[in-house]
Amino acid sequence: MILFSAKLSEEYQEKLKHQFPKQQFVFSNADALKNDIREAEVFVTYGDDVRTELVREAANLKWIASLSAGVEGSPFQLIEEKGILFTNARGIHKIQMAEYAISMLLQIYRRSKVLAENERNHTWDKAVRMQEITGKTMLIAGTGAIGGEVARLAKAFRMKTIGISRSGRKVTCFDENYTLDDLDKILPSVDFVVSVLPSTAETKGIFANKQFKALPNHAVFLNMGRGDAVIDADLLQAIQEKKLAHAVLDVFNEEPLPANHAFWQEERITITPHIAAMSPNYVPRALEIFIANLETYLAGEGEYINVIDPKRGY
Repeated sequence: MILFSAKLSEEYQEKLKHQFPKQQFVFSNADALKNDIREAEVFVTYGDDVRTELVREAANLKWIASLSAGVEGSPFQLIEEKGILFTNARGIHKIQMAEYAISMLLQIYRRSKVLAENERNHTWDKAVRMQEITGKTMLIAGTGAIGGEVARLAKAFRMKTIGISRSGRKVTCFDENYTLDDLDKILPSVDFVVSVLPSTAETKGIFANKQFKALPNHAVFLNMGRGDAVIDADLLQAIQEKKLAHAVLDVFNEEPLPANHAFWQEERITITPHIAAMSPNYVPRALEIFIANLETYLAGEGEYINVIDPKRGY
């Protein structure tokens, strides 16, 4: 049985049934999930319900297919102990998230907030100072599919692109690549920092007081990876003391961001509600990966796409 807790439209449900007529698809809900998981051989989810108690109930489970990229919080040790294949949808966010990053940087440098306010107030002010992102230096923390696409778009603006990753391996569209340990020595030379880091033991709190102080005071920091990469109080201090020109935040340590959080009060912090990855093409792209892996699974041979290493958590 192929069990879905991931919500799909009837159109997509029928497409799957038509493409795989010999398979039993069950589209469950929260109330029935605990019972349905006991019979499931394949579990398709958006990831937030992959919890210890559920995996323990899954006596027949052989494969968990997450239709999202983030799988932090999953019981990796239990999944490994039970020998369950675990895949995700890494890479499906790269187009929309790269567009988000470039659009946000353009909005800051082209003063979109000020222009919008002037328009509302019917104010004709030609003294608004504009800047260009062309020719700047961008550091991208996380050089996977998303980071690579950000770097590719940055090259259209003739930027110098520097990649930071766990391995430091050379990646296309990056002029230079370094390891996470090299981060602090690179920061003083960059104009933009874009973080797309996953949530791991190595990345939690990686952007703190020391890192924000190392940046030039004209730098812009953008986080669309995971909120726990940032120490909130340190970022707030850097903004308030003008050690950082602007911060764009799409992810947070606490979501939704509380209405009384200090970030809301800062003009030089742009807040978006974890929407960088949103796209009308999200589900089709995620299902494309799932279907390719399902064909491999049913054939009993071949290479799976996006296999997660339980020891690393990604």
